[in-house]
Amino acid sequence: QVQLVESGGGLVQAGGSLRLSCVASGRVDDMGWYRQAPEKQRELVATITRGGSTNYADSAKGRFTISRDNTKNTVFLQMSSLKPDDTAVYYCNAERIGALSLRRVYWGQGTQVTVSS
Repeated sequence: QVQLVESGGGLVQAGGSLRLSCVASGRVDDMGWYRQAPEKQRELVATITRGGSTNYADSAKGRFTISRDNTKNTVFLQMSSLKPDDTAVYYCNAERIGALSLRRVYWGQGTQVTVSS
């Protein structure tokens, strides 16, 4: 079992920046960030493989940067030029790839990001 602990959320004005962090309690493979705004479905923000390959939602491209430190089982999300539409609970996601390429998925408890206009 892997536990994920997020930090770094908060209240920021439009145009500002925030950095989210997520620490996994053990070794994981792919990691990522998702978000869920009120009355909306959870959506992908960005993912990163253990080797460093990244994938971004269109809404995050050019403004957000995902990175990780494998030695510390940590993933980061640097968010810049924040907009009120970025307001959501941000969830850390991690996957372990086991035998037969079976994936076990883990989620953090979520951290609130609120962007004021």
